[in-house]
Amino acid sequence: MRLTPFISCIALGISGCESWRFAAPAGDLSIRTPGNWSAASTGNEGAISTGWLAEFNDPAMKRTVNEALSNNRSLKAAAARLREAGENSIIARSRMLPSAGLAGSASVSDSSGEDRRQSHGLNLAASWEVDLWGRLRDLTRAAEADERAALEDFRGARLSLAANTAKAWCNLISAGQEITLARVTLDSFEKNLRIIERNYKGTGEGALDIQFGRTNVSATQRALESRILERDEAARALEILLGRYPAGDSRGGAELPRLRGTVPAGLPADLLDRRPDLAADRARLFASAQRADAARKALLPSFSITGAGGTSTTRLADLLDLNDLVATLAGRFTQVLTEGGAVSAEARAALARNEAILNEYAQTALVAFREVEATLAADRSLAKQETFLADELEQAALAQKQAERDYAEGINANILSVLEAQRRANNARASMIRLRNQRLQNRIDLHLALGGDFQTRPK
Repeated sequence: MRLTPFISCIALGISGCESWRFAAPAGDLSIRTPGNWSAASTGNEGAISTGWLAEFNDPAMKRTVNEALSNNRSLKAAAARLREAGENSIIARSRMLPSAGLAGSASVSDSSGEDRRQSHGLNLAASWEVDLWGRLRDLTRAAEADERAALEDFRGARLSLAANTAKAWCNLISAGQEITLARVTLDSFEKNLRIIERNYKGTGEGALDIQFGRTNVSATQRALESRILERDEAARALEILLGRYPAGDSRGGAELPRLRGTVPAGLPADLLDRRPDLAADRARLFASAQRADAARKALLPSFSITGAGGTSTTRLADLLDLNDLVATLAGRFTQVLTEGGAVSAEARAALARNEAILNEYAQTALVAFREVEATLAADRSLAKQETFLADELEQAALAQKQAERDYAEGINANILSVLEAQRRANNARASMIRLRNQRLQNRIDLHLALGGDFQTRPK
């Protein structure tokens, strides 16, 4: 009979609450993926690489990436945020357990100057919220999902750092090759100028040719300085990723990495499930759903059990005497009746956050699909362009040699044909350097878009 008023209060609270008039939040979103990528529907069925760095066959690149993973400050910050999320998960789980606290006190009073009184106290307090509706479990699952999201953010930071370091390494090599090409071109133009000046002294003809020759030398000197500046900036960009001071004195290899093979055909689209940003968004979507559920359940009645015990004595030795212990045990029932709309507004806000995260996740997935399709299509196109450019470069180099030989032997006295042949050949050489670097950059972007290599499935 003593429980009747308490049970009646619970019944009144359940009948009067507004918790269940809110729509249920979405804890997941099914993204329909194609069986394979439309931009990779044809090609050779080759062995799929087990590690995307190995695909570039450059040990120096791999060492550089490993250095970045060890020293990069942004990655260290992501690791610290992951540890923070782990501790927050422990805090959330602890709310489901009873809490207890122990407090002691001591005092001395001497009002008359002669009569000293001592008092010692020891108090124990404990409380436990009974998780009737699973609100605390929802918050615990939300914190655990936050920890999973932080883990995926850390994995994404590692992948992004590795990709950006590899791209910076290729940019540094490409910039160095363009410096070498500019120096070779400058040497060629200076030789041409000496020949033109010698012919002018002998015949008195070709004053305009001298002006053309000097113009080319000056333009190439300017281009060389520009390439050196670009190389130094590429070095600084790499040094920042490596956690070094950006002095700009790092140097890459002599040759760009060579891709071992082509992208395999029939690349399964479910590889995208392991992409860190998508995995993190899925975890955050689940966490928002759990918090929305917890916000709805906050409108339901809650019940907690509290206990307290304590003793007070004038003798410190009697402080732990259980005979003097005074203890109480009580239950507390709480039901929101009126709160100015704050609790209901929090529930609606949590559902709105859940909806926002749901749509952001769907948008991120669409962007991920576009990135994969675009890089796959570019990979195929750039490979074809390199084939055509190789033919163009071969013909331009032959034309340059022929024009220089004819001019030196007096067969063709028109220096403009020589300069034009040299310009086309040098442009083709520079285009080849940039195109090969572009292919490498695009392949790295493909691995970044896929979230790894061409084979490893998410666990």
